[in-house]
Amino acid sequence: MDDFSLTTTALLDKAANICAQRGAKLTELRRQVLGHILDSPAPAGAYDLLERLRTSRGPSAPPTVYRALDFLLEQGLVHRVERLSAFIACIEDHGHAHGAQFLICGQCRRVTEIEDRNVDHALRKAAAQAGFSLTGATVEAIGICADCSLNPAESSPAS
Repeated sequence: MDDFSLTTTALLDKAANICAQRGAKLTELRRQVLGHILDSPAPAGAYDLLERLRTSRGPSAPPTVYRALDFLLEQGLVHRVERLSAFIACIEDHGHAHGAQFLICGQCRRVTEIEDRNVDHALRKAAAQAGFSLTGATVEAIGICADCSLNPAESSPAS
């Protein structure tokens, strides 16, 4: 069993309740994967998660993690940050999926999720003007976070 922080444990309980309300189940494996994502200081890649699971569950095959991640994505409990091929948690009951915008620091790789309805509205309006019916959108903006801007010598460049 993994020892997650009290904050992470509370978020995992919230995620389990969200799943239960939808008739889905946050199994122990899914809970562990989500817990590791929540506890990660930066977006977590699938192989990073697999390695963390090995310490508590023993050897696991990559499809094990990918199936858990697919479930978490379907439930809207994590987002995939395409630029980093990694995942961040989103434990809010928005419905299954929602549009999001990510601010990605090109130095330290930290990701901040924002949900600006004006951005979503502008995308939907532009899509409609082009005769396109938008069903979802994720925006990934690259820049430098406040910490890296203030302390450029202490930041390590992202690879």
